Amino acid sequence: MTAPTLPGLAPDTPVPADTPPTPGTRAARMALPMSRQVLKEMAAEYGVCLHPVTLRRTDLHTGHTEVIDLPCGSTRDDKCPPCAQRALRLRRTQIREGWHRTDEPAPAPTPATDAQRELILLRAHLEFARDDAARNSQPDQVADVDDAIREVEEAIAAEGLRGHIAPTHDPDDEDDAGPRRKRSTRRRQDAPDLPRKKVEPRTLGRVYTAPDGTEHRPSMWLTLTLDSYGRVLPDGTPVDPDTYDYRRAAWDAVHFPRLLDRFWQNLRRCAGWNVQYAGCVEPQRRLAPHAHFAIRGTIPRAMLKQVAAATYHQVWWPPADEPVYSLDRLPVWDNDQDAWVDPDTRTPLPSWTDALDQVDADPDATPVHVARFGVQVRAEGVTPGTVHANRTIGYITKYITKSAADCHTATTDRQRQHHDRLWQQLRVTPCNERCANWLIYGIQPKKAHGRLQAGRCKGKVHQRATLGIGGRRILVSRDWSGKTLADHRADARAWVRNLLGVTIPADDAPTAGPNDPPAYAWELARPDDPDIPPLQHRLLKALSQRAQWKAALNAARDRASTGASETDQLLRRGLPPAVPGPDSDRPADPKEMA
Repeated sequence: MTAPTLPGLAPDTPVPADTPPTPGTRAARMALPMSRQVLKEMAAEYGVCLHPVTLRRTDLHTGHTEVIDLPCGSTRDDKCPPCAQRALRLRRTQIREGWHRTDEPAPAPTPATDAQRELILLRAHLEFARDDAARNSQPDQVADVDDAIREVEEAIAAEGLRGHIAPTHDPDDEDDAGPRRKRSTRRRQDAPDLPRKKVEPRTLGRVYTAPDGTEHRPSMWLTLTLDSYGRVLPDGTPVDPDTYDYRRAAWDAVHFPRLLDRFWQNLRRCAGWNVQYAGCVEPQRRLAPHAHFAIRGTIPRAMLKQVAAATYHQVWWPPADEPVYSLDRLPVWDNDQDAWVDPDTRTPLPSWTDALDQVDADPDATPVHVARFGVQVRAEGVTPGTVHANRTIGYITKYITKSAADCHTATTDRQRQHHDRLWQQLRVTPCNERCANWLIYGIQPKKAHGRLQAGRCKGKVHQRATLGIGGRRILVSRDWSGKTLADHRADARAWVRNLLGVTIPADDAPTAGPNDPPAYAWELARPDDPDIPPLQHRLLKALSQRAQWKAALNAARDRASTGASETDQLLRRGLPPAVPGPDSDRPADPKEMA
């Protein structure tokens, strides 16, 4: 095969590599960008969801039907980058708003109204009447009182009271798991003791006073890491794969969220106040999970290390040290016995309850696994309003839009083999009481049925993309910012409307009563419905809408920044500017920024 040549050159003269293809050839056509790909790139640039969920909304009063595309809400870049970046910005806002607060985020509940108190008193009278009817063996009256109790509880919820006032009396709703098993709360002999204080309800840290009299309230960020399973190389792979403890690594990854919960419980009891945190769990290069947290307030580093060294999580499950069956020889389901049985002897396997009873009856029983932290505990102080604070927020959230397996790309055969060995161990590690992998260890899982497949449990911790970090990758304490993600989204929309000067018109229609049907009916549209336009048409429409919104927002920013230099500085910092209106003398609250 000879090298390509250009006209006018000698036949043996090669064509330069940077020579553009000849017009009209296939190479020239392939060099042109694809229009659909450009559409997707521009849609992603403007924040348009690439995989919208199509819903059909029907007005029940007029019968008018329209098709509406909603964002898919994915948090992964590999599925929908615009939605993932939107979720990333929202999480960073949540961390920023709760990190350096100077006031308590959760205000006290408002006092109950007279109507609410009367409903509670009526509920108490009904409970007394039910107990009296039950003691007098009057089942008909008990049933009538139960109906009245349900109506009163519905009225209590409609009146604006949170939660359930009392457990239900319906036996069908009660948990049939039997009495709760209790374990000794005595600390392990190999774990250091921890001082315990009464936890104060405050969530704010200590205030420090500088020599010049100014007060400041710094915060911290913390990194917690699991123990070592063997020596590793700089690329994260073990020096000796044969001695690397993959079993303990898999069990630690599955139970890492519970270990973190135990850490925060111990830290609050040791510090004596309600410590608040927000962070993310991600894999290290050796594929073991570790967590980065932003902590409101300051805690001595020695106390953090002491609590991490004394924290452990015991897993009181049946023994699972050695597998009883292999993946190519597993127990079989017997319909006659309604149980999993040995493939050779047809003997039923011990049930989950029987296996736990054996553990409880053994005075020398030990937990099947104990999860602990490693010796590496990194803690640093962070001053609010500094570049270091913003950089730390980005460091905490740098991997939340990626799956666990994509955080560190495997570029060598050693890394891919290390990943595969860990995944093979995770495949046979039980994830909960109902996991099908208990069949491998000769035990029927809780509520067993014939559709279980050992080694193919659908739990996320068993997937190759999760590396055992199946859920709860983002951990935020309850009183961190005092808001849910829906509240932060509402703040973002309110800030944009405030900047653009847009007001939501009040609905002129009469308010619907409790028995009136809703104004709209929603249903999921099918892609093959004749009234559903192609995806490209819907992306083009959404792209145009987003471009108009962006142009209007930029124009509003320019108008707001032309009046005062202070407003321009607020805009450059990403804070909401002052918007003319009733409160035009003061800038908008920075907490409304998304």
